[in-house]
Amino acid sequence: MPQDVSIAITSDDPSLIPAYSREGDAGMDLKAAADACIEPGQRAVVPCGIKVAIPDGFAGLVIPRSGLAAKHGITVLNAPGLIDSNYRGEICAILMNTDANSAFSIRKGDRIAQLLVIPYPKVSWAEAKQLEPTFRGESGFGSSGI
Repeated sequence: MPQDVSIAITSDDPSLIPAYSREGDAGMDLKAAADACIEPGQRAVVPCGIKVAIPDGFAGLVIPRSGLAAKHGITVLNAPGLIDSNYRGEICAILMNTDANSAFSIRKGDRIAQLLVIPYPKVSWAEAKQLEPTFRGESGFGSSGI
């Protein structure tokens, strides 16, 4: 069962507070806090007009919206963008226009990315002389075929 989490948020514009579009969605829509135009092959840092206090043990991930990617070639360049629990600045999305021919215009309030808040473990390393073998072993990039 998913864990419900209450997160403090501030915004000068309540219409920019992220929300789920549909019941069962994992990500909340992030909206643009300003107009922008991204030329073909270019990127832009688009402010979302919110600041959040993600609790320790959780992280925020800024991820692309599939519709923008499929229809317009707009993606989150550093996907996923990581929001650490100790960050208190404005959330922004680094968007990239992968379309080779068309600029993409963004208007304030447009849904531009998604925010996924997830728990994460605190990791400690256990040094070993060797790792337990697996069937895959060290087979890397492309090892499973096309």
